[in-house]
Amino acid sequence: METTQPERNATAGRWSVLALLALGVLISFVDRTSISSALADPGFIHGFDLSSVDRGWINAAFFWSYGVFQVPMGWVADRYGVKWPYAVCFALWCIATTLMGAVTALESLILMRLIVGVTEAIVIPASYRWIRNNFDESQNGLAVGILAMGNKFGPAFGAPVGAWFIVNYSWQMMFIVTGLVGLLWLVPWLLLVRNDFPSRAALKKASSNARTVSLSSILSSPVVWGGMITNFCYGYFTFYCMTWMPSYLVEQRGLSLERSGVYTFFSFAGIAIVAAVAGWAADRIVAAGYNAILVRKSFTIAGFVGGCTVLLGAYAHSLEGALFWNVLSLSLLGLTTANNLVLSRLTLIPKQAIGLVTGVQQVATSLAGGVAASLSGWLLHVSHNYVLPMMVILVFLLIGATATAVLFRPEWAPKVSDPKASLQEA
Repeated sequence: METTQPERNATAGRWSVLALLALGVLISFVDRTSISSALADPGFIHGFDLSSVDRGWINAAFFWSYGVFQVPMGWVADRYGVKWPYAVCFALWCIATTLMGAVTALESLILMRLIVGVTEAIVIPASYRWIRNNFDESQNGLAVGILAMGNKFGPAFGAPVGAWFIVNYSWQMMFIVTGLVGLLWLVPWLLLVRNDFPSRAALKKASSNARTVSLSSILSSPVVWGGMITNFCYGYFTFYCMTWMPSYLVEQRGLSLERSGVYTFFSFAGIAIVAAVAGWAADRIVAAGYNAILVRKSFTIAGFVGGCTVLLGAYAHSLEGALFWNVLSLSLLGLTTANNLVLSRLTLIPKQAIGLVTGVQQVATSLAGGVAASLSGWLLHVSHNYVLPMMVILVFLLIGATATAVLFRPEWAPKVSDPKASLQEA
């Protein structure tokens, strides 16, 4: 059947907003990871008289507030829509990033990092809420894959961009420019996105619908816990690569810091591209009439198993072999990215609880970042090489594959107390 011009415009509008959401995720990752470049700058360290403990506090501050506010921000997205809560939080984190270029006290620096963590906590719950309201099951994989490209290219670009500003200008200029330039994103967002802030009557209805899926039902659901496990296991590998891959390539494989950055970029570009392609491929198979849950579980398990090839890189005798498996293992994990997220946050979750469930699962993702960075460091300290940290990655990937196979069952999804509410929810 031929589509009308209004339908084509609506379709183009949806994909344009999705592109903005992916760009918003990318900006959030640039703003959260640029601090790593500053913490390696002697001028920054001496200016704040930072000890290693101080640097640890600065790094950890973001994850504390980011993790704690995932659930509250999911609640906000479920009840107050996406457009205005996201816009307000986006403006606040850009302003906080900019102010990091003006502070002169360690306490102020940590406070700004805490604010960035609180306000960036809206990004993922709101994004999944918007996708669920605007795409159907046969498009969710590609939509989530495109969104996921933002959080993969963000780390790939964030550290090099930060380092370039510090080398050519100053760490102050890095924070000021990245914060202020980010604010430009608000212009197309405010112009293109439909106002979904509810009226008083709609707010009452949304609140009533949200209560049909209780927090106890969410927390007692094996599907939700399965999503927390798979997101933790997936996040453990990706956060390990963000924090330790450059050191591995320099210390164990003898690359220069510059070349290690190039291969780190290739790895994250690989997982970003595979995530989008795998999401699209799963969508096509689902659209052909195959069971959506079985299809997405198959892709997710294949990605976890494919990621296990990281251990082959640890045992590779040649530099070329190590680099090959290093890039391939993280790229293969991209088979998991979109399909795991669609399963754990969209397909098996009642529509009126998307934001809250996403917030709950993001707590596990945030935890994975802290555990991966600290546990890998301790394992490296006791073993003096990177084989043991990579063995632990393998264990978590196998746990993720098992959790996918066992726990993602529709009968174990959070229960709706009033089934009619899910039909009423727009």
